[in-house]
Amino acid sequence: MTVVENDRIELAMSDDEVPLDKLFEWLEIAPEGHKSEVVGGVVFMVPQRQTHFDITRRIIRAMEDQFGMDVKVASDVRIDFPGHRNAFCPDVAKMRDDAEMSKGGHWNHEDVEFIAEVISKGTGMNDYGPKKTAYATAGVPVYLIVDPYTGKCIAHTKPEGGDYTEEVRVAFGTDLDLTKTPLELVLKTDGFPRD
Repeated sequence: MTVVENDRIELAMSDDEVPLDKLFEWLEIAPEGHKSEVVGGVVFMVPQRQTHFDITRRIIRAMEDQFGMDVKVASDVRIDFPGHRNAFCPDVAKMRDDAEMSKGGHWNHEDVEFIAEVISKGTGMNDYGPKKTAYATAGVPVYLIVDPYTGKCIAHTKPEGGDYTEEVRVAFGTDLDLTKTPLELVLKTDGFPRD
């Protein structure tokens, strides 16, 4: 196991060394205020920032306002996605209304309608790269990247062949119209803070 520190902790293990379920058991003892996930077999652990939380909270609140308090939404909850050892904990994930958790207590990626990831410095390359590919491969209809460093949102839609075929970009302060997607929501970004 290799540990690298640089505003993130990255643990690299051989492919078959530790099953994902066991790995997540160990990650439950991660330092408070850190998010952990496995991307392509590599564990990433990043400290959560207030900016990150504020944006995530606003997205969840918009969903509750639109769909009610019983909307099936999760934040930083493990969902396994297609690809080599991909166990992501999306910042925001909305499931279909009829979605049910598996017997193991996990959401199924087939039930995910929307994902939002708020960029962190140490792991942004995952959100723009392998996670985007995994979400498209899984057929997630709407994948939103919110970047507090650039002050922009990118909504990826219409997954096909492991990629998204359409995108909409808006600057913070501009409403993001997702009404023509399965989400059917206008997301206000004027309250999104910048880093």
